[in-house]
Amino acid sequence: MDYKSAGVDIEAGYKSVELMKEHVKKTMRPEVLGGLGGFSGAFSMNKIKEMEDPVLLSGTDGVGTKLQIAFLMDKHDTIGIDCVAMCVNDVVCAGGEPLFFLDYIACGKNEPEKIAEIVKGVADGCVMAGSTLIGGETAEHPGLMPEDEYDVAGFAVGVVDRKDLITGNDIKAGDALVGIASSGVHSNGFSLVRKVFEMTKESLNTYYDELGMKLGECLLTPTKIYVKALNEINKAGVRIKGCSHITGGGFYENIPRMLPEGAKAVVKKDSYPIPPIFTLMQKKGGIEEKMMYNTYNMGLGMVLAVAKEDVAKVIAAVEAAGEKAYEVGYVESGDKGVSLC
Repeated sequence: MDYKSAGVDIEAGYKSVELMKEHVKKTMRPEVLGGLGGFSGAFSMNKIKEMEDPVLLSGTDGVGTKLQIAFLMDKHDTIGIDCVAMCVNDVVCAGGEPLFFLDYIACGKNEPEKIAEIVKGVADGCVMAGSTLIGGETAEHPGLMPEDEYDVAGFAVGVVDRKDLITGNDIKAGDALVGIASSGVHSNGFSLVRKVFEMTKESLNTYYDELGMKLGECLLTPTKIYVKALNEINKAGVRIKGCSHITGGGFYENIPRMLPEGAKAVVKKDSYPIPPIFTLMQKKGGIEEKMMYNTYNMGLGMVLAVAKEDVAKVIAAVEAAGEKAYEVGYVESGDKGVSLC
C-alpha cells in the first residue's frame, strides 16, 4: 500500500509544478524575494514604505458554477483569469494596487497538463492586473471529488495610501455615474444560466447568430480585469468618489454599497448597449427584467461615481486602457439605494 494507490499521485504533483513554472515567471514583480517552491511567498515592503499612510487591502473569491461550462467544453486556460478578476477588481474598488495573488486548486485527480492550463489562466490574469502570482496550492481529493472535476479560488493583496482610498463618503447629489463595459456574464449567476440553457456539449456548441459565436464560447469569455482602466483614470488626475464592482446581486445589491446615506443612484437603462447574451437569456428563460438586473452585470462590470465635470476625462482614460465606458446615470438626494429608468 502506498499514497498513489490511495489516490494521490505525488509525482503528478511535481510535474504540475514544473509545467506551471513558465507561466508563473511572467508575473514576477521586482518586489518578489526568492523563487517558486518555498513554504511561503516573500514580498519586499520597500515601495510601500514610501507611502504616507499605507493601507493593505485584500480580496478572496472563486469562480462558482461557471466551472461546469469549462468541464463540458474541456477548456481550462481562461477560468484562472476569472478567479484573478473576481479578487483584484474588489481591491481596485477601494483604490488599491494589487501586489500579489495566491491560488488554490482542489481536484479529484491531478492531471498535470490540466492543472498547468488552469495556472496559465491565473498567470495571464495576474499579468493583466500587474500582480505577482506569489504562491498557491494544488490539493488532490480522491474519493471526495470526481476525478475530472476541480475547484479554483484565489486571494489578492493590494495596497493604497490612506489619502487615496475610495470610500464613497464624499459622493453627493449631482455627481455622475460612469459604467465600464463588461465582457458578458463574467463569473456570477451561472446557477441560473445552467437552468436557462441545457448543460450538454451539444447545447454549448450551438452557434447563435445574435451572439456571433457558440454559446459555450460566449459563456466562457473571461471576466474583465479593470486595474489598467482605473490606473488610467488616476493618471488623468480624476478623483474617483465611489466604485462598485458589479458581481452577484447585480445593480441592486452592488451599486448601493458605494453610496453614503442620503444618496441615491439613478441608472438609465438605455444609456449603454446591453450584450446580447443577457437579452437571449431573459427571453429564453422568461426571466423578469428586475431579476436580470438583480443577478447580472447587464453589460457594466464597474460603475464609478465622479464629479459631473470629470466624465469626459474618465471616459477618455478608460478608452485609453482599451475598454469602453459610458455615462450611465447620476446621483440624487434620497434614501440610499438605486433606481433604474
